[in-house]
Amino acid sequence: MKFNDIANAISIISGVTLAGIVGVGAYVFINKDAIVDNIKSQAIEAVTGSLGGALGGMDAGALDLKLPSDQAATPPAGGLGLAVPSSPL
Repeated sequence: MKFNDIANAISIISGVTLAGIVGVGAYVFINKDAIVDNIKSQAIEAVTGSLGGALGGMDAGALDLKLPSDQAATPPAGGLGLAVPSSPL
């Protein structure tokens, strides 16, 4: 084999490798939302599956941990009971 044949073979292998890397990168970039959603759902399944019967037959959607809309961001009428620091200037 001549040196030119070896150089051409290395060049072809390098090009195929680069095309594969670009192809996988493009696939991940295009499908990143679906990939993230799939991983999230698998993580939720793993967590809820590990709870077993701890929820007493409730599914994860049965837990409503939100405050009513009238209590969402309203502090109590008397404030929080914390002293306001004075200005250091």
